[in-house]
Order: sequence, then C-alpha cells, then structure tokens
Amino acid sequence: MRKNLLVIALILSVFIGKAIAQNYQVHSLYVYSFTKYVKWPDSYSEGDFIIGVVGSSPIKPHLQKMASLKKVGNRLIRIVEYASADEIEKCNMIYVSDAESGNFQAIKDKLKGSSTLIITETDGLGKKGSAINFILKENKLLFELNQSEIKSAGLQISQELVKFAIMI
Repeated sequence: MRKNLLVIALILSVFIGKAIAQNYQVHSLYVYSFTKYVKWPDSYSEGDFIIGVVGSSPIKPHLQKMASLKKVGNRLIRIVEYASADEIEKCNMIYVSDAESGNFQAIKDKLKGSSTLIITETDGLGKKGSAINFILKENKLLFELNQSEIKSAGLQISQELVKFAIMI
C-alpha cells in the first residue's frame, strides 16, 4: 500500500505533465507518501502528526483535506500555518512555499537541532539545506533528496524513497 501511493503519484506526474505538476493536490499526495518512508525519533512520534506550512500557500487546503481523511499510523494529522519563522513550533514536517523561499535561512535556523523534515518547492533550496525539494523537470514533478540534511535532523529514510528521488 505504501509503495502504491508513491508509485501512483509518480505515474500521475509523469503522464499528466505540467498541469498536474502545478496542482497542489499532487504535492499533498507526495507529502502524505513521505510520512510512510521517513522515521522520526521517539520524541517526535507521540501525539498528533504536525505538518506546518509557512505563510499562505495553495497546498494548505489540500493538506487539510488529506488530514481529515488520513492518519499517520494511528496518529491524527494536524496542519498548522505559521506566518513567519518566529512562530514555528515543534512539528514533524514543515512545508516552505515558493513565496516564502526568501525566508528559508531564517526557517532553517529556527529548526536547527530539531527533527523536522523540511520540504520546499524552489529551485536550489535542496542544495541550501532542504531535506526534500520539489522541482519541475521536463514537465514532471520530481523531488530532490538531501540525505545529509535528513541525517542531521536525526531522521531515517527508507531506501524505497531514495529510489524515486534525485539525490543531492
């Protein structure tokens, strides 16, 4: 089942192309799939599974819909919007929209030492410290994976996810 979700998302982005790549419903499907392939430390495995969104982003309603229908294991998913880096609290994942990419370093600094998976959607942010960065390549939605950032956050990643990623 886990593998099927990621495979479906990849097939959709390959065959439907750019129109779907810009559709944040597909982004949210990927984000949910990532929950199946990343292991957080025990201190991040209690209570609700929190996905933060920095700033206003078109992904938020799609994540909220997904959260109303899905769980991570037996944990409820809660979507929290943060207006700025200063507001960010403990969360499992944080999604930094393209509109907030100019504040990436402040967000990264705020999360230093935490086990938060940072997800971005701006060219170049994978190399600047995002754990997962969505990119559009040949009209396909793909993602870059920065293993050193994942390791420094104390996260473990499945080799199944690595197979689908562009490694940086």
